[in-house]
Amino acid sequence: MNTENLTRVACVQMEPVFGATEANVKKTLALIEAAADQGATLVVLPELINTGYVFKTRAEAFELAEPVPSGPSSTAWMDVARRKHIYVVAGIAERDGNSLFNSAVIIGPQGHIGTYRKMHLWNAENLFFEPGNLGFPVFPTPIGRIGVAICYDGWFPETYRLIALQGADIVCVPTNWVPIPGQHEGREAMANILAMAAAHTNSMFIACADRVGTERGQPFEGQSLIVSYSGWPIAGPATRDTEEILIAELDLGEARRKRNWNDFNHVLRDRRTDAYADLLGSTLTRGWRG
Repeated sequence: MNTENLTRVACVQMEPVFGATEANVKKTLALIEAAADQGATLVVLPELINTGYVFKTRAEAFELAEPVPSGPSSTAWMDVARRKHIYVVAGIAERDGNSLFNSAVIIGPQGHIGTYRKMHLWNAENLFFEPGNLGFPVFPTPIGRIGVAICYDGWFPETYRLIALQGADIVCVPTNWVPIPGQHEGREAMANILAMAAAHTNSMFIACADRVGTERGQPFEGQSLIVSYSGWPIAGPATRDTEEILIAELDLGEARRKRNWNDFNHVLRDRRTDAYADLLGSTLTRGWRG
């Protein structure tokens, strides 16, 4: 590994206070600065970190949501990214006209790079947010090609595969994982297993920043982690209930270089697009709903 090519990535695991947007953002700024002071150049924050997660009504969500990137949360993150010369991926409740999205804002030293809107809505999110309408963009940056997914997006292999096919080096995952039925005490989060599998089968780094705490009766899982393109964790999993910053040094270019697994196999090239359409939908099973 060439140490000159290393990028230090940080996942911030923290507990927001529902509705306390200004205080939540202020807390994120302190944690972003702490990560940057430890050498991080890419910092990932949890899902909906400016507002909290458990909305009771759409009106409540609408009141707390902000335009992107002109709202105060994005503006504050852009300021710290400029001052610290870093990149930030942060979950945010986005308001676009009368539409609401569970989004992530991608920010660099020069300002707003792009926005990702969660494609797969979980549970009551369907009452408040619109499904994402921006697809699965990959954002080229000086430090590498960055893809984004949010929480439940990670349950769909298509999410990671479509990002990988666009040449991403790393996927940043702002998330609010909740316990999964059947999970035995002491077992790792199902989401950890899915992230490890996705990193391995697509040869990409994946950096997951989860929240902790219980909000309006809903507990969250914590267990943030950073996974190598090999599928094995290189930082974390974090605890279930403690605020902390995970940091790992990554050579992001290795993700694409190592997609050649041996003399014969390349994890993306070996796809049988003669048996299933290039964009994943099989022509052999079209019309079958399962």
